[in-house]
Amino acid sequence: MLIGNTRVGPPLRAYGNLPPTAPPRPSARRSPAPGPAPPCTVRGSGYNCAVDLLRPVRAFDRLQRRRGLLGFPLGVMKKYSDDQAGQLAALMAWYGFFSLFPLLLVFVTVLGYLLRGNPSLYRDIVGSAVAQFPVIGRDLQVDALGGSAVALAVGLVGAIWAGLGITLAGQRAMDQVWSVPHRLRRSFLSSRLRGLVILVVLGLLNVAATTLVGLLVGGLGGGGIKLVGFVASALLDVGLFWAVFRLFSPDDIPTRQLWLGIAIAAVGWAVLQALGGIYVDRVVRRANQTYGFFAIVIGLLSWLYLGAQMLLYAAEANVVRARRLWPRSIFEPVTDADVQALRAAAHVEERREGERVEVTFDTRE
Repeated sequence: MLIGNTRVGPPLRAYGNLPPTAPPRPSARRSPAPGPAPPCTVRGSGYNCAVDLLRPVRAFDRLQRRRGLLGFPLGVMKKYSDDQAGQLAALMAWYGFFSLFPLLLVFVTVLGYLLRGNPSLYRDIVGSAVAQFPVIGRDLQVDALGGSAVALAVGLVGAIWAGLGITLAGQRAMDQVWSVPHRLRRSFLSSRLRGLVILVVLGLLNVAATTLVGLLVGGLGGGGIKLVGFVASALLDVGLFWAVFRLFSPDDIPTRQLWLGIAIAAVGWAVLQALGGIYVDRVVRRANQTYGFFAIVIGLLSWLYLGAQMLLYAAEANVVRARRLWPRSIFEPVTDADVQALRAAAHVEERREGERVEVTFDTRE
């Protein structure tokens, strides 16, 4: 019905006889259920791909925690990083560079007096000793000290004092590797006395080893005797590194905990000598034409640094095995080995008697 221009009555129905519908009520928009992010989404700037680049590393972390064959080498590398052993190796290479020539001077001088009546054997032994440093073995000529007895004694004392640098750097590195607090380390005098002992013992062992090598190079006997000489030389290398680890490591470390590092160092030394010879033939010889003697200096420093790294990795393997510092974590949560290693690293900073460093960790889930 129309009243004026206004229609009065039931509302108009659309689409035939459909019943009237209630007006829509406003409702809150529901958030989608959480789930894995799509691999790629399209945005105004282009494609945005959510890819976990660390997923393989996380998988490796879970695997190495269950497999000791993977966890042990990772534990050694983590311990090497915790101790900042790369800097310790650089320090050993630096002092080794400046200690090498004075110690070689002492070596050839003492050997010249001992083998005064056998110049052929003297030349073989000196040549074998210098050949252990392949970077400089062909270019280095070392002459014995001479002069009066007083001048000779002063020269030897000065050379030995200069050679103490590498022994002090080695003691400092081993104390750091074994997490010895500064307050328990050797004093100024005792560390230098230990350094003298190290020089004497390693010098005598080196003379024995190079004597066998000299006899081997001299061609005594047939192939069977040469093979025996090679095996004996290898065993003497093992004995040399036994002395290195025993003399440089803290006194309270049992010798049975050092054998793994001794074996690693002996094998690594042989590999390093072989690689050093290849490096000299293919790199240093060619660089000599451009850089001259500086190429030999750089090559020697690099070779000494690699040797120091090899020695410290072997020492870290001893510590990780003795204290069961594996498996270590790459991601959270930390492991018991992490807690033990980090506490030991903090205790190193105890420098005075009565000082104690306590380390706490948040509760792990």
